[in-house]
Amino acid sequence: MNTHPLPWTLRVPVVAAPMFLVSGPALVLAACRAGIVGAFPTPNARPIDVLEVWMREITDGLARARDEQAPETIGPWCANLVTHSSNARLPEDLELIAKYKPPIVVTALGSPKPAIDVVHSYGGIVLADVINLTLARKAAASGADGLACVSAGAGGHTGFLSPFAFVSAIREFFDGMVVVGGGISDGWGVAGAIASGADLVYMGTRFIPTVESMADPSYKQMLVDSTVDDLIVSSGVTGTPASWLKPSLRANGLDPENLPAAPSRSYDSNQPIGAKKWRDVWAAGQGVGAIRAIEPVADVVDGLARQYRQALGRMAVLLGDDVALASA
Repeated sequence: MNTHPLPWTLRVPVVAAPMFLVSGPALVLAACRAGIVGAFPTPNARPIDVLEVWMREITDGLARARDEQAPETIGPWCANLVTHSSNARLPEDLELIAKYKPPIVVTALGSPKPAIDVVHSYGGIVLADVINLTLARKAAASGADGLACVSAGAGGHTGFLSPFAFVSAIREFFDGMVVVGGGISDGWGVAGAIASGADLVYMGTRFIPTVESMADPSYKQMLVDSTVDDLIVSSGVTGTPASWLKPSLRANGLDPENLPAAPSRSYDSNQPIGAKKWRDVWAAGQGVGAIRAIEPVADVVDGLARQYRQALGRMAVLLGDDVALASA
């Protein structure tokens, strides 16, 4: 298996995954300052004028951060684009991508092709969200620099393959950057994913109940109170299979065991969020059980880094290496 050094110095190889109605400038900046990748989905910023405000806030905030701490300790930021044919705002999003130049752009729910020329023009990289090998092969053939493998256990729009099986199968034909997500919520899981062949780990649910996230306080507390048994995967809310919190569905008058037929899919970022029936229905992944409290992002990353070093140390001991990192 070939390995490639990341183009950035990260404290832990983690992406604070772009989460609908959760990730905003505060979460992105906190993640980057903590030394991981901070990401947000552009549909969170509506109308388009708000997206420019957010991108300016992020780029200005990172410029200030580089004056306040060593630049190499700051992670890169990432914008997540919906490239589904129903998203009429995509051309305007791409104009702002070209203007503010996020180092990483992730495309979702469609081909990465619309973003590749724009992002490559300023030296950025394009990752494509994929949930199976068919989509992965198409994204690789289209020129994506990397694949974000959304696996079983992921929150929100989820996948169905084991993260380890998915990474192994991808590495049979793809030598670019591989990001994997799905139920990974601690540093030990990160170490396992990296050992399996991934370059980065998508971690979403773990960052929802952070001080800096945009999630409703009741949503954050529900995550603290919930376990993996409180989840259900259904396409009956958005039209795409997603992992939902059962207590949230019940609170909105929906029976988790008898959800309606899947609606037609629509991801037009021009539509106001307030008009959507799923605004107050909350998602989570299988890593929910690792959440114990509502914390600042910096504290979450501290814990991930400590666990990651412990995992590397354990592997070093098992391999008989002289240097064990568990106590670092």
